[in-house]
Amino acid sequence: MNVLQVNNLKKHFIEKKWWKPGSKPVITKAVDDISFKINEGEIVGLLGPNGAGKTTISQMLLGTLTPTSGEIFYFGKKFTEKTKELLNEVNFSSAYINLPHRIKVIENLDIYAHLYQVKNRKEKIEKLLKEFEVWELRKRKMNQLSAGQKTRILLAKAFINYPRLLILDEPTASLDPDIAIKVRQFLIKQQKEYRVAMLFTSHNMHEVQEICDRIIFLNKGKIIAQDTPRGLIKKLKKAKIKLVVIKGKKILEQYLNKEKVKFYWQKERIVFKTDEEIIPKLLYQLSDQGVRYIEIEILRPSLEDFFLEVVNKEKA
Repeated sequence: MNVLQVNNLKKHFIEKKWWKPGSKPVITKAVDDISFKINEGEIVGLLGPNGAGKTTISQMLLGTLTPTSGEIFYFGKKFTEKTKELLNEVNFSSAYINLPHRIKVIENLDIYAHLYQVKNRKEKIEKLLKEFEVWELRKRKMNQLSAGQKTRILLAKAFINYPRLLILDEPTASLDPDIAIKVRQFLIKQQKEYRVAMLFTSHNMHEVQEICDRIIFLNKGKIIAQDTPRGLIKKLKKAKIKLVVIKGKKILEQYLNKEKVKFYWQKERIVFKTDEEIIPKLLYQLSDQGVRYIEIEILRPSLEDFFLEVVNKEKA
C-alpha cells in the first residue's frame, strides 16, 4: 500500500523588485514537477545539495506551505480534502526546530499527546523517553538542554502518536556517534515491528546507506536519480586507488598522464581513480615498468561518491 503519493508537485516563488518600477517578476522553481511514492514500511532517503528542494517538499507534505500545483495523497486520500484527519497519522522531526523552551520536557510531550488524542499518554511518554535515554531529563525545561538532548526529545515527540509515516529532517544531527547509532537502530526497529514508513533527509551518506531502502536524489528542484543505495552506487564504475610508492614515482606519473588519469599526492601516497575491472591489468603494467609500492588501498565507490559526482556535474 502507498502511504504517500506525490503527483506533479511544484512550488514556485515569485519575487518582484518592488523598488524598481517596471521590473519583471523573477520566478524561482524550488520544486519543479516531481512525482514519487512511499510504500508501507519503506524508508526513503531524500537527498540533494543545499537548495535542492528537500525542505520545501517537507513543508508542503506537512501543510505548512501551499504547492503551486500538484497533488499529495496519504493512505489513498487526498491531502487537501482530509488534512486534519491525515495529519493525525503523520509526524515530523527535525534537528532545526524547537519546542516551547520554557516548558518542561514532559509537559511538552503531554501537550502533543493531547493534540494527537493519545489514550495511554503517560505510559507512551515514559516508554519513548526511556527508549531515547532521556527519562532523567523529563522535569527539565527545554532551554536547559543541550542540542543533542533536544534532538532526542524531538524524536520522542515524533513517535508520540504511533505514526504510519514519519518525515525526518536530519534526525541525528547534533547527536554523539553512540546515540546516533541507537537512534538508527530504533528507527529500523519501528520499521520492522510496526511497518512505519519514513521520508528521511540527511547529509550523512553512511547513515542513509545504512537505513534507507530507496533514495530519491534531488537537484535544483528536480528528481535526477531514484534507486536503492546499491543501485545508485553501481552507476559509478571507477574505484579510488591509493599507493605508497617507494620506486618509480616519475614513471607512474608519466603513465597516468599518458592514460589521461587525474591524480594527486597525499604526502607519500598517490591517489587516482580508474575502472574497477582494469585494476589487475593496471597494477601488472606498473610493476612491469618498474614501479614498486609497499601499500595499496582500493576504495570502491560509495553513496558519497555518487553525491559528489552528481553535484560536480551540475556545477560544470
